[in-house]
Formats: sequence, structure tokens, C-alpha cells
Amino acid sequence: MAGLLALFSLFLILPLSALSDPNPKPVPPTQAHAELTTYGFPIGLLPSSVQSYSLNHTSGEFSLDFGSSCKITLPPDNYLATYSKTVKGKIAQGRIAELDGIRVRAFFKWWSITGIRSGDGELVFEVGMVTAKYPSKNFDESLECEGKRSSS
Repeated sequence: MAGLLALFSLFLILPLSALSDPNPKPVPPTQAHAELTTYGFPIGLLPSSVQSYSLNHTSGEFSLDFGSSCKITLPPDNYLATYSKTVKGKIAQGRIAELDGIRVRAFFKWWSITGIRSGDGELVFEVGMVTAKYPSKNFDESLECEGKRSSS
């Protein structure tokens, strides 16, 4: 009986992390980030500073509010991106369209990202008729806006 009690006590003190997934996925910082994953996108497409969002589940129209504009450096090529105070668009499984409010600096010019597609482990960013592909894993973590600290 004492041996059984000692074995039971050992199970109680084992860390729960020993039972968890050895490759855990990042925890979404906000509900908007969690919603993004349900449509097949990584959370790193959005900075961590989302203050509020709305989503019409029927039409897919969404609006994100960051409180103020936000600058981040996007992996892997260190492109500077700006998010307007409000970002709008339409989301469906594996597709964001009619995107308004995200710009990226490349080749000495600012370009508006108009859409994003997700599939086969890649993200395809649309800038008008031009596209650029990047591995989805580059966007597994949500970044903080430059010059700001999140309040935790």
C-alpha cells in the first residue's frame, strides 16, 4: 500500500509539460490571432498589438484596430511593414482579399499588400498583379510593433 501511495504521489508531482506536445504551436496573443488560424493563416501575419476586431462570418469582411499605426520588420528578408490604425479586408479559408491598411517597403518604394493566400506551407503576398512567396513558418510568431512594448 505504501508503494502504491508513493507511486501516486510521483504522478502528482510530475510536471504537466512532460505530457505536452514536444513541438507546441505558439499561443495566439488575441482572439483575432486565433480567428486567423481557423482560416489557415499563421498568427505572425498580425502584430501582437491588436486592440479589437470585428468579423462578419457570413461575408468574411473584417476590420482590425491597432489603436495607432504600427511598424514591424517582416521575416525573412527584413522588409519594413506598416499597419494602419485600422486594417480591413475579406477573409475566407486560405485567402485574404480586398486588403487595405498594410504596406511594405521593398525596392526603395512603399507597396500596398492587397491580398494573401495560404497553402502548401507557403504564403503568397499579392501587391496588385505581382506576388511574392514565403514559407508560412516564417510567420509562426506574432511580432511587437517597433518602439512599443506590449502591456502584459
